Amino acid sequence: MKTIDEMLHLDLLTTEQHAFIHEWIAQSRTPERILQMPTPMWQALEQASERMGIDQDLLREPAFDDGLASLN
Repeated sequence: MKTIDEMLHLDLLTTEQHAFIHEWIAQSRTPERILQMPTPMWQALEQASERMGIDQDLLREPAFDDGLASLN
């Protein structure tokens, strides 16, 4: 999965946005706290995710390979 570092390198986040988001995640002890990130930062992540196609990746059905079928 793509990361916020990749978003920075692709110029989808500014250096300041990247630093803020990175620090917020590092200091957050729970997923609930991460979800409390300020709206402008969420919007930046959403826009970068959309441009990278991450949202499409998350909506795609998981691909099961043929090896898993033999486990049944």
